[in-house]
Amino acid sequence: MTFSSVTFLFIFLPVTFILYALCANIHLRNAILVAASIAFYAYGEPVAVMIMLISIVLNYLFGRLAAREKHDKAAVVFAVLLNIGLLIAYKYTGFFAETFNNITGLSVPVPHIRLPIGISFFTFQGLSYVIDVYRNKDYVQKNLFSVLLYISFFPQLIAGPIVRYEDIASQLHEREFSADRVSRGLIRFIFGLGKKVLIANQMGFVADTVFKFAPEDIGIGAAWLGAVCYTLQIFFDFSGYSDMAIGLGCCFGFDFRENFNYPFVSGTIQEFWRRWHISLSTWFKEYVYIPLGGNRKGKTRTVVNKLVVFFLTGFWHGANFTFIVWGMWHGLCQMLETYQIIPTKKKWFKGIGHVYTMLVVILGFVVFRADTLSQGFGIIADMFNGNAGSASVNAQIFACTNLLFIMSLFFAVILSTPVFRLIKEKVSASKFAAAGSYIAYAGSLLIFALSILSLVSSKYNPFIYFRF
Repeated sequence: MTFSSVTFLFIFLPVTFILYALCANIHLRNAILVAASIAFYAYGEPVAVMIMLISIVLNYLFGRLAAREKHDKAAVVFAVLLNIGLLIAYKYTGFFAETFNNITGLSVPVPHIRLPIGISFFTFQGLSYVIDVYRNKDYVQKNLFSVLLYISFFPQLIAGPIVRYEDIASQLHEREFSADRVSRGLIRFIFGLGKKVLIANQMGFVADTVFKFAPEDIGIGAAWLGAVCYTLQIFFDFSGYSDMAIGLGCCFGFDFRENFNYPFVSGTIQEFWRRWHISLSTWFKEYVYIPLGGNRKGKTRTVVNKLVVFFLTGFWHGANFTFIVWGMWHGLCQMLETYQIIPTKKKWFKGIGHVYTMLVVILGFVVFRADTLSQGFGIIADMFNGNAGSASVNAQIFACTNLLFIMSLFFAVILSTPVFRLIKEKVSASKFAAAGSYIAYAGSLLIFALSILSLVSSKYNPFIYFRF
């Protein structure tokens, strides 16, 4: 595992920031960030750090080759083979072997390879570098340290967001470091920490309690509770981590794009994916969907391209049929929307669009969370068949819904909408702007204090996207 949360907050981060602030030279600052990032990753992954470093060096070399007019396409092909091959070797070899055995009845040895944390993220960023250099030769980096910093930068190394190289290329050599940026960055970081610790963890504890029981023992109420709680958990877990990464990036002078934009207010699945995990959907759009033809070759080809993208999106998340089905479920719904079988463009549909979208999302996340397809489909069946389940099991589940959970659920619902953002915008534009700033600082201190109390008093602190 990586640094404990308390060690990261009170030792690693302050030391890194102080050293960074004391240096005025951009090259020294980059060196400090690279050293800190390698130390951060190597703390819990001493073997995997070599895999990451070798991957970065090879992508750097492929980038140099891709910057030449001669053999540039070959460099991109080899970069794709390297990065996708690395993912297959570490993430999917066991899955392919098990699937082969199930189909053929043979007993091919199934390798059990430890998955390096964050491999899906740093391989995608390596590919982004090579492809962006191929498209624009001016992006090529002759300095290996710059590529090393881009891919290994610790705030987004192990759980994203996926940062495209073209979005950050100029910032590797010139960026602002100021008290205002640090202040804004810390507030954003603390806000993300609160979302993760105070909301996602509470939702996750209830969801884990539901999913540890067999579907036949779970009643309809408990099934819906588990489904909704996991949907909120994965959103606040990952969006919270994204907020922390964006905030820390801001502190060190980097501007990362937003990764979530209130996805639960969406009225269609297509809109949902414009708001959910934006960095991943953008990556697939730029490097898979558009090269396949995008929407330029007719409606049928567009639908096929989207299905390919959503199959890969699901498979990217993990070597399990549950992730593939989750991806194809979203792809199927997008296909139905494209052909207007689900009439999203009708005026009367707008009234039920949000309900439809949330139903699709929640049902999809049940399968996403389940250990097996049978468990996922079993819990979905519980949500609609009126199954009473086991009284003792349901009692254990609802015993988790204490006052702290209810408070977290309340804030989860509120923060899933842009209510606070709209209030902030109105206050900032009014004569109470200064008072609003003080309230924001006070609120940040309160969230930070509550988050630390929660971290030191509870051992339950999962990061869902670490395993991807």
